[in-house]
Amino acid sequence: MTGLESEMGKDRSAFIKWVDDRFPWTETMRYHVTEYYASKNFNWWYIFGVLAMVILVIQFVTGIFLTMNYKPSAAEAFASIEYIMRDVEWGWLIRYMHSTGASFLFIVVYLHMFRAMLYGSYKKPRELIWIIGMLIFFVLFAEAFAGYLLPWGQMSYWGAQVIISLFGAIPFVGEALVEWIRGDYAISDITLNRFFAFHVALLPLVFVGLIFLHIVALHHVGSNNPDGVEIKEHKGADGVPLDGIAFHPYHTSKDLVGIIVFLMIFSAVVFFAPDMGGYFLEHANFEPANTMATPEHIAPAWYFTPFYAILRAVPDKLWGTILFGASVLLPAFLPWLDRSRVKSIRYRGWMYKLALTIFVVSIVVLGWLGLQPAEGIYVPLARIFSIFYFSFFILMPYYTTIDKTKPVPDRVVYNA
Repeated sequence: MTGLESEMGKDRSAFIKWVDDRFPWTETMRYHVTEYYASKNFNWWYIFGVLAMVILVIQFVTGIFLTMNYKPSAAEAFASIEYIMRDVEWGWLIRYMHSTGASFLFIVVYLHMFRAMLYGSYKKPRELIWIIGMLIFFVLFAEAFAGYLLPWGQMSYWGAQVIISLFGAIPFVGEALVEWIRGDYAISDITLNRFFAFHVALLPLVFVGLIFLHIVALHHVGSNNPDGVEIKEHKGADGVPLDGIAFHPYHTSKDLVGIIVFLMIFSAVVFFAPDMGGYFLEHANFEPANTMATPEHIAPAWYFTPFYAILRAVPDKLWGTILFGASVLLPAFLPWLDRSRVKSIRYRGWMYKLALTIFVVSIVVLGWLGLQPAEGIYVPLARIFSIFYFSFFILMPYYTTIDKTKPVPDRVVYNA
């Protein structure tokens, strides 16, 4: 080591000590990163939490730049989007990164939730982690819906019209609630301003706060693993879990590979298929909102369509709204609905595996049905797959109780 390197090392140590005397930087890094021990047998299903953070950073950064030129006015919103796309330097790239990021965030979050269902990450002692995660999911829904209105295109306007009107089905307070959400007797300039404030200020603050709580809760009880084994129960003489390794550098180095691959896929979509055939950016939204011309077929963004299909499957507006809300809320009760003695799907019986497969198929089919017109064969199909969707949760206490499970190993394994 040269003299210069030695001096730089001393200066760095002195600076870190100066910070530690005023802020617990080293202690925090040890607790949450360098001495946070996670299971050795993490697989690639565990990459999606990190990818969600990466996309969130992309959304925040691009969102800040978009607000610099966006005008939250019914008369100017659509034109300001066109200005960003055509006249602002690199504006098209920033807008496409933001719109693509919204869809990718939902893809990653859905896969993150599916991984939890695969390995029982919502079961004791991680119930609170799951509940906080579901709150993040609800806020993400609200954030996406608020942002969906901002382009002020045809589908933005009429999609918001349909979703907001759902609250009118609530007895006694429905109409007053709809008027309060809109801020007017119809969706108008004040509605756009209100949703803009929610999208760029209120909901992101709530979002970040819940993510902080989610990570703190996770690091307090420890991460789950593909075997569902609690690594804290087997520690060495030094107090380190025998089946655990430090999150940094071992898991962060693997995460870095996943992030690079993800960014390659993300970039390919942004540059070559930003609208993804009308799924990421609806073709109707390239037309300015027209309050006098209803689109031939109104459908929300693809990440809302499974729940939208459930809503339309019921002819009664009140019951449709109730089932719509229940379809979003039911996953929050998984820690108490699942009575299985094991966590991981590796050691569960055929009943849970079959139920989870049917559930995933029902979600995918309902998502497709939500994009189709509410007519003909699509309506009975939506009803059938809605029954499959709800049956997964309603029957779970029964089939997880009687399902035959395999013995769970005491220690984590690499090949079950």
